[in-house]
Amino acid sequence: MSVAKVTISIESRLLKKLDHLVKESVFSNRSQAIQRAVEEKVSRLDRNRLARECAKLDKAEERSLADLAHSRARRFLSRRETFSSTAL
Repeated sequence: MSVAKVTISIESRLLKKLDHLVKESVFSNRSQAIQRAVEEKVSRLDRNRLARECAKLDKAEERSLADLAHSRARRFLSRRETFSSTAL
C-alpha cells in the first residue's frame, strides 16, 4: 500500500484526546488513529450515499421487478426439474 505524507491542523483538545488513545495503546501512533478515523468517515459517507440512492427508488416498481424475477426463476427451476426427471 502506498502512503502519502500530509500535514493537518487539529484543535489542541482533540490532539490531547488522540495522544491519550495512543498512550493507552488503542492506536500505535497518531497517523494510525487519524487514518482509521478518515477511513471510517469515508465509509460512512459511502453507506449514506447508497441509502439516499436507495430511498429514491420506487418501492412498487422494485417489488414488481423482484416478483417478476422470482416467478421466472421458479419457472426455470420447474422446467429444469422436469428435464432432469425425463433424462433419467
